[in-house]
Amino acid sequence: MASLGKTTAEPRTRLNRDRVLHTAIALADANGIEALTMRRLGEELGVEAMSLYNHVANKDDLLNGMVDAVFGEIDLPSHSDTWKIAMRKRSVSFHDALSRHPWAIGLRDSGTQPGPATLRHHDRVIGTFRNGGFSLALAAHAFSAVDSYIYGFAMQEKSLPFTTEEETAVMAQIMLAQLPADEYPYLAELTANHVLQPGYNYSDEFTFGLDCMLDALERESQASD
Repeated sequence: MASLGKTTAEPRTRLNRDRVLHTAIALADANGIEALTMRRLGEELGVEAMSLYNHVANKDDLLNGMVDAVFGEIDLPSHSDTWKIAMRKRSVSFHDALSRHPWAIGLRDSGTQPGPATLRHHDRVIGTFRNGGFSLALAAHAFSAVDSYIYGFAMQEKSLPFTTEEETAVMAQIMLAQLPADEYPYLAELTANHVLQPGYNYSDEFTFGLDCMLDALERESQASD
C-alpha cells in the first residue's frame, strides 16, 4: 500500500531556455507570431509570465532566439560539394524551413543580436562562395541575391490564398471564370493550360528560379576569373 504522504503526479519538466524557445516556436507555427505573448507562452508552459524572464531577457530576446533556432534547422553548405551544389541544397533547406515557420519571414532582419546558429550559417555561406572562387565583392552580391530570392519567394508563397493542389485548382477555376479570354488572353492561357494542369504546385517554381540564379552567378564568377 502506498504511503499517504506520497503523490503519484508526474514531476514537472524543468524550465530552460531551449524549452521556452521551442514552445514559443510551436505557438507561432500554430497561431501566427501576432498571437505569441509572454502571457500566452507562460500559460502553455504552466508558469507565470514573469518566470520566463529567467530564461529570456525580454520579448526581443525571445524572438531572436526563435529565429536562431530556425537557422539551426537549415542545412549548412557542405564542404564536400561544389559551391553550386552546396548552395542549391542549402537554399532548398532554407525554403523548407521558412515553409514550416512562415512567421520567421518577417523577423529575418529584426534582430540586432543574431544568435550562434545564425552567425555560423552566414559565415558558412560566405565561405562557400569564397572557397568556390568568388571575389569578396561577388560573394557579397551572391549572398544578397540568393537570400533575397529565398525570402521574396517565401513571402509571395505566404500571401497566396491556397496551399494544397486542390485549393489551387478551386482558386484557379474561380479566377478563370473572372478572366474574359478576349481581355486577358495570356492570364487565361496561363491559368487554364498551366495552373490547372494535374500536379501543379506553386512551390515547384522555387527550384526553377533558384537554378536560374545559380547559373547566372556561375557565369559571373567565370567571367571575373
